[in-house]
Amino acid sequence: MPHALPPGRGGNYLSLMERCPWCGSDPLYVAYHDEEWGLPCRDETRHFEFLLLETQQAGLSWLTILRKREAYRRAFAGFDPEAVARFGESDIDRLLLDSGIVRNRRKLEGAVRNARAFLAVRAEFGSFDAYLWSFVDGRPVVNRWSEMREIPVTTPLSDRLAADLKRRGFAYVGSTTIYAHLQAVGLVNDHLVSCPRWAELGGRP
Repeated sequence: MPHALPPGRGGNYLSLMERCPWCGSDPLYVAYHDEEWGLPCRDETRHFEFLLLETQQAGLSWLTILRKREAYRRAFAGFDPEAVARFGESDIDRLLLDSGIVRNRRKLEGAVRNARAFLAVRAEFGSFDAYLWSFVDGRPVVNRWSEMREIPVTTPLSDRLAADLKRRGFAYVGSTTIYAHLQAVGLVNDHLVSCPRWAELGGRP
C-alpha cells in the first residue's frame, strides 16, 4: 500500500469503517488517505516529491516517511529537482547531519541521481508528468478491489515503468516502489470499492 478529496476537506468526513483500512486511525495517515492518496497528480514538483519520498522509504513504513516529510522538504530545497540536481558531496555531508531525515548515504546520493534523471526525462518529453502518464495513455487505471488482500504490490505496469526508469539512470526504483508511487500519484486508483474515495476518484459501480 503506501508504501485523495481536494485539500481542505479535512480528515474526518469519512467514517473509520468506510475508509481503506490501511490508514488506521493515525490523524496524519487518515489525512493522507483522504486528501492525497490516489488523487491524480499533474504537477512536476509533486511528482518529484513523491518519487523522492518513495525511494527513501525502502525498509521503513510509509507513515515514518510521512512524519519526516517536512524535514525532507527543508533538506531538499522544497523538492525542487533543479536545485537537488546541483547537490554535491558537501550537500550529502550536510544531509547526513540532519536528524529529521533518514541518514543513509546511498539513499541520499540516489535522490540526487534521481533529480538529474528526472530533468533528463523532462528535457526529452517536455515534462516528467507527460512521460509518466504516457504509461497509462493519460487516464488512471481504476481497479475494483473488495479486500485488502486483493491489492497487488507489483503489476506488469509497474514492472515496465520500473525497468524504463532504471534504464534512464534512476536509483531505488524497483517495481514495488514504483507501484506504490503509481498509487500515490493517482495513475492507479486502488481504493477499495467500499471506500467513498474510490468513486470520487473515478470508480463506477
